[in-house]
Amino acid sequence: MQEKMEHGEPLQSQLRGLPRKPGVYLFRDKGETVIYVGKAQDLRQRVRSYFQLGASDSPRLQSLRKKIYDLSTIVTDTEEEAFILESNLIKEHTPRFNIQFRDDKNYPYLCLTMGEDFPRLVVARRATQKDCRYFGPYSSAGALRETLRLIKKVFPLRSCRQPLQEGKMRGRPCLNFQIKRCLAPCSGELASPEYDAVVQQVCLFLEGRQRMLMHKIEGEMKRAAANLQFEQAARLRDQHASLQKIMERQKVVAADGRDRDIIALVQSAARTWVASLFRVRGGKLLAVEHFLPAAAAETGEAEIMKEFLRHCYGRSTFIPRELLLSTLPAEQELLEQWLRQQNDQKTVKLHQPQRGEKKALLEMVKKNALLYLQQLEQSREHEEEALEALAQALDLPALPLRIEGYDISHFAGRETVGSMVVFHKGKPLKEGYRRFTVRDAAPGDDYAALAEVLQRRLQNEDLPLPDLLLIDGGRGQLSATAAVLKAAGRDTLPLVALAKEQEQLFLRGRLLPLQLPPAHPALKLLQMVRDEAHRFAITLSRAKQVKRSLSSLLTDVPGIGPARCKALLQHFAGLEQLRAASPAELATVPGMNQKIATALYEYLSQKADV
Repeated sequence: MQEKMEHGEPLQSQLRGLPRKPGVYLFRDKGETVIYVGKAQDLRQRVRSYFQLGASDSPRLQSLRKKIYDLSTIVTDTEEEAFILESNLIKEHTPRFNIQFRDDKNYPYLCLTMGEDFPRLVVARRATQKDCRYFGPYSSAGALRETLRLIKKVFPLRSCRQPLQEGKMRGRPCLNFQIKRCLAPCSGELASPEYDAVVQQVCLFLEGRQRMLMHKIEGEMKRAAANLQFEQAARLRDQHASLQKIMERQKVVAADGRDRDIIALVQSAARTWVASLFRVRGGKLLAVEHFLPAAAAETGEAEIMKEFLRHCYGRSTFIPRELLLSTLPAEQELLEQWLRQQNDQKTVKLHQPQRGEKKALLEMVKKNALLYLQQLEQSREHEEEALEALAQALDLPALPLRIEGYDISHFAGRETVGSMVVFHKGKPLKEGYRRFTVRDAAPGDDYAALAEVLQRRLQNEDLPLPDLLLIDGGRGQLSATAAVLKAAGRDTLPLVALAKEQEQLFLRGRLLPLQLPPAHPALKLLQMVRDEAHRFAITLSRAKQVKRSLSSLLTDVPGIGPARCKALLQHFAGLEQLRAASPAELATVPGMNQKIATALYEYLSQKADV
């Protein structure tokens, strides 16, 4: 065995002492960052193979080998345990050399709060509560919002947050009851079985079992009519009609009416991979999703499929019994065992169809995946053209791959905040966004506020410097920014200010502003950055103004000062929650007591118009 000795004697010693047992191995770089996680049936044989030099080594493997500084192993009893542990460690560390999809811990769920007497449907970021039922995760926030909208329209679940108990009145029914979008359990007159029936309907809907749901509602409607409960029967009739319209819009793709997911991997000429997923429930197409893996350019299709299945079903609340795949995954047997565990010991069949209706379904998914790739690459071409046009228009030394946009917002001189948005290669980089509460600048002094924000941003050495700074404003904002950059020794950073009225560009060392044509791609890109910075700033300013107004309202109550006000604002999300809370609930907030809680409850009841 030829091992690369430049890794150092400690690593060589570790390689010699590796066990001949199943387990997981982690490679780390000099910064102790995990850069790769893998699993093996024989740790010694698998790990040592990375350090055997061969002419056929891929550039990815060569790059990984050069960066390995340290390694650690975790021994397991079986290869199946190693497979599960590997999946968990990849999610935890997100190593750069592993195939990565967007981390599904960021995907939202729809959650039914089953632990409450009258459950609500809310959005959740984690599926952790044992007394709740989760649906998802949803990779598209738009799909989640559309699902919520449909449910609120069709099923009269309550949306208020106040704690309710059967037979206890908690106030007058709200507008949702008047427009027949809530059964008003707050009135104390609704029986739990009637509300539970609606909850079960929502569960069937979210599971994609619309046909079963239609039969169930039809049966309940007939029973209600037979029992002379005509108002309930009319509500169920309207529900049935609404669901019928929804089902008519869904495309039937399989005549057998079964649940299955169809997954196709395709690659473009530019070696970009995409995984397309069609969710079919009851033979009808419910959702289409596309996923782009990273670090996959030199990885085999079977390995990418394996990682995608682990990514997709690692936290899924429902796995169909059949998956139609464009290629069978690597380590299929291990993967099927893992899927069975994820699916409550129900077998999940992985099938690569070769003919018939299922093959036709798979080809349809492939066509959609290729179309998505074409659109994606066209979009990337437009973004590159815009960056090139911007570099040419502003005479930049290089393409502005990282653009930072800044804006200042306030409310009549109060609650002044600054925003920083980041665009990377022409697209928003949300994790790079920052907000600043302006502390030192005088009220209404936008120049001083901008200078303060930029000084604090430049002090953060952990953030990479931008290729272009964009300021929302004109020559005054440009001068204020240029002075800050000069004082910080960063006066070589490219800088531009975009004035909104005439969309003029102000540049350092240029007397007259630059006026680009309205359709110029460079101007369009700068406008996107400027508008996003403005949106990001104004949302924080408005939130602070609302909080300030609520604080002012609370401190009008005798006994509530800044400390109690802060505790109340931290405990309750807003005025609606405060009003919905009982005196006993208000008294549980740290620093509160029963006397002050009662006074606050009565005060809020009197201020119902606020």
